[in-house]
Amino acid sequence: MISPSAATDSAIERRRLHVEGIVQGVGFRPFVFNLAQQLGIGGWVLNNSNGVEIEVEGDARALDDFTRALQADAPALASIVHVAGERITPLGEHTFRIEHSQSETEKHAWIAPDASICDDCLRELFDPDNRRFHYPFINCTNCGPRFTIIKDVPYDRPQTTMAAFTMCDKCQREYDDPHDRRFHAQPNACARCGPVAMLRFEQRVELDQDALEIAARLLDNGNILAVKGLGGYHLACDATNEHAVAQLRARKHRYDKPFALMVGDVATARTLCEVSDAEEKLLSSRRRPIVLLRARAPLGVAESVAPQQKYLGVMLPYTPLHYLLMDRFSALSTSSRAGANAPTPQSGEARDMHSALVMTSGNLSDEPIAYTDDDARARLGAIADQFLTHDRAIHMRADDSVARVVTPSPVSRGRDGVGVMMIRRSRGYAPEPLRAPHDFAQPVLAVGAHLKNTFCLGKGHYAFVSHHIGDLENYETLQSFGEGIAHFKRLFDIEPRVIAHDLHPEYLSTKWAQEQVSSIKYQVSSGNGLSPIPCPLSLFPVQHHHAHIASVMGEHGLTQPVIGIAFDGTGYGTDGTIWGGEFLVADYAGFERVVHLDTIPLLGGEQAIHEVWRLAAAWLDQVYGDEWLNLDIEFVRRLDRAKWRVLKQMATQHINAPHSSAMGRLFDAVAALIGVRGEANYEAQAAIELEMCADESCMDFYPFRLDDAVLHMDDTMRAIVADLQNDIARSIIAARFHNTIADAIARACVGIRAARGLNQVVLGGGVFQNVLLLRRTLSALDAAQFEVFVPTRLPPNDGGLSFGQALIANSVLSACPVRRG
Repeated sequence: MISPSAATDSAIERRRLHVEGIVQGVGFRPFVFNLAQQLGIGGWVLNNSNGVEIEVEGDARALDDFTRALQADAPALASIVHVAGERITPLGEHTFRIEHSQSETEKHAWIAPDASICDDCLRELFDPDNRRFHYPFINCTNCGPRFTIIKDVPYDRPQTTMAAFTMCDKCQREYDDPHDRRFHAQPNACARCGPVAMLRFEQRVELDQDALEIAARLLDNGNILAVKGLGGYHLACDATNEHAVAQLRARKHRYDKPFALMVGDVATARTLCEVSDAEEKLLSSRRRPIVLLRARAPLGVAESVAPQQKYLGVMLPYTPLHYLLMDRFSALSTSSRAGANAPTPQSGEARDMHSALVMTSGNLSDEPIAYTDDDARARLGAIADQFLTHDRAIHMRADDSVARVVTPSPVSRGRDGVGVMMIRRSRGYAPEPLRAPHDFAQPVLAVGAHLKNTFCLGKGHYAFVSHHIGDLENYETLQSFGEGIAHFKRLFDIEPRVIAHDLHPEYLSTKWAQEQVSSIKYQVSSGNGLSPIPCPLSLFPVQHHHAHIASVMGEHGLTQPVIGIAFDGTGYGTDGTIWGGEFLVADYAGFERVVHLDTIPLLGGEQAIHEVWRLAAAWLDQVYGDEWLNLDIEFVRRLDRAKWRVLKQMATQHINAPHSSAMGRLFDAVAALIGVRGEANYEAQAAIELEMCADESCMDFYPFRLDDAVLHMDDTMRAIVADLQNDIARSIIAARFHNTIADAIARACVGIRAARGLNQVVLGGGVFQNVLLLRRTLSALDAAQFEVFVPTRLPPNDGGLSFGQALIANSVLSACPVRRG
C-alpha cells in the first residue's frame, strides 16, 4: 500500500489501487464513488475477477486521505485484507465513475456470506408509507443473499439467480444512483418486479400477504410447514404445541435430537433462556447463527423440543420473510391466549412471551437440506402439510450455523474470558476464508471426514473452508459434497494439484478422493526444464487427530510444536486401531503420539456406538473380569445375560471387536453405567446427556493412573461403581467424572512439558464441545500455567478437520513443488 508519507506536496498524481478481500456485493463500489466525490478526486472503480480495481487522480494529500479511508471507513460487510498501489501517469480526469465489471482469466475475488436484514431495511419493511412495506424480499447493499445466489464472479446480477427478474423503473433508478443505499445492490427488487412469496395450500397457490397470513394461521393451528429460507428449506411448527412437535419428530425420523427455535426478538429469547450480553451480541449479529442458550425453568416450549437438555438452540429471524411470518404468528399466538376478543398487537408491539417456532433443517435425518423447489416437494412432501415458498432460486445450499458463547472460569491464560465456539459453520460465515500460517506452495483440496463434513480449498495466502455439508451417509449428501467442491473451484479459480484426505480407507470422502486421481494432467519438472506429461492428481492421507490439532494451530497462527489433545469418538489410527483419546506432540509436518487413553473392544463394531451399554460392559469386563457380573449395581441387574455371552465370545475370539482409545466412547460408557442412557438415537447423545445431568457445583474427582504413556481408567471405574453401590446421585458421579478427565489432561500435559519443554496446549476434537469439560480443563491448565488454544472460527468437531488436512498437506509437500500445465 502507498504510504501517506509518500506525498510531500500537493502535486497532482494518479494511482492505481487493487483491493483484495470481501469487496464485492457489499456496497464497496458506491462507497468508493462517494468517498472520491467527497474528496474531489477523479478516476474510476470496477469489479473484476480478482477483487476491486481503482484508479484515482487528484491532489496528493487527497489521495492519501482516500487510501486511508478506504480501509478505515469501509462498509460493514466488507473485509479488506490487502491494498496494493502504484503511481501511474495522470490523465487529467476530474470526475469519478463506476465502470462495468470485467472478467479476468484468473479469479481471486472473495464472496461475501449471506447477511441478515439490516436495520434500515427492517424499518422500511414495517413502514406503511414505504413502497416496500411488508415486501418479503427487501434488501440493500448492506444485507440480503450473497453466497447462496451467486453463480460466478464478478458479483453482478447476471451472475446470480436474480438474473430472472428485470428491475422496474423505480428499482433501476435506485440501482443506478450512487447516492442511494441500493446502488448496485444486485438482489434489488420490489413487489412490482421481484420475487414473490407463495403458499401451496389445498391445491391452490396464495401469493404474498395472503400467503403469509394463511401460513401463520396454519402454524397456529398445529400444522407443519416447509419454509424456504436463504440457503434451503426449514420445517416449522409451533414450538409450544407438543402434538405438533411430536408429529414433526415422527415424520422427520429425528428422535430425541434437539430442534432449533426461531423467536421474533431478543426480548422473547430472554423469556425462554438466560441471555448474556455476549450471547445477545451473537444472536443479533448480521451472521445470525443458532445460539445455544441455557433454558429457563419452567420450560416455555414443548418438552419434546429438546429432551434431556439444559440448553435451547435459538435464532432470530434473518430474512424479511421470516420477520413477516414471525410477526403474524406472534400476533395470532397472543390473541389466542388472551381470548378471541382481545385486540391484535400492531407490528413492533410486545408479543406473547412464548411465541416461538421450531425451525429445523428441511430434510430427513442424515440427508442434506433441501434447497430446490422440486427436491423439497419430493423429499418433504410426506413431512410438511403445506409449503411457504418463493420463486427466487437458491444456487448453493447452506444450512444454519450453530454457535455458543463460552466463558471459562477462571480464564485460560492469554484469553479475554469470552469466546465463541462454532458447532456448525455455514450460513453467515462461509465462504469467508481463513489466512493460512504459511502460503500454499500449490493448490490443495482437503475433503474432510465422514461426519459433519466440510471441504477446504487452499491457494496462496488463504484457505476457503466450505459450508456445512453433513454426514456422508448417503448418495444425496455425497452429491451435495461434489457439487459444493465444483462450485468453490469455479468461484475461487482453484484447480487443486493435491487432495488431502482422512487416513480411514472406508470414508466416502476418502473414496471420492481416490476416484479423482487420474482426472487432471499437470506439467512436472523433467530434466532441466518443464515438459507436459500426464501425471495423476496427488493424494495425501492425513491422520484424523493430527488434522484436529493442525486446524486449531492454523486458526491461531501457531508455527512451533505444541501439545495437542485430540478427544473425539472415532478416528483411524496409524496402527489400524480406532483412536480418539490422544495426547500428541505435533506441528504441521508431523506428530508423535505420546499419551493415549487405554483401549477397550467395541463389541459389535459400530453397533456399540448406538448400543452404548456394550461400552460400559466392556469396561467393567476389562476392570473386573467375569466378577463384574456379580456387582450389586442397577446396570448389572438389568443386563441381558444372553446378549452378553454372545458379546463376550466376540471379544474372546476377536470377531468384530476392534479396539478403541476414543474418549467419546468412555463418556458414552459412563453414561450407560450410571443409568443416564443405554442406547443412543443420535451421535454422542449419551455423552451429551451425561454432561446435562452433571452437578456443576461439584468439584470432586476420582483417582486414575498415568503410566507407560497410557491413561488408565481402572481406578476411576472402580470408584464409580463404589459410588453407585453407595447410592450417590448420578449428578454427582457425572460431575466427578468430568472433573477427573480435566485433571488427567492437566497432569498428562505437565508430564509432557517436563519431557519436551512445550508450554502451548491445543484442544481439538468433538469431545471439547462439552462445555463443562472445556471449562474444567481450561481451569486446570490455567492453574498449571499453560498457554491454551481452543477453536473459535471453526468447530472443534470434524467440521474443522478439512482446514487441518490442507495445512498438513501443504507443510509436507511445500518442499516438492508441482507446476500446473
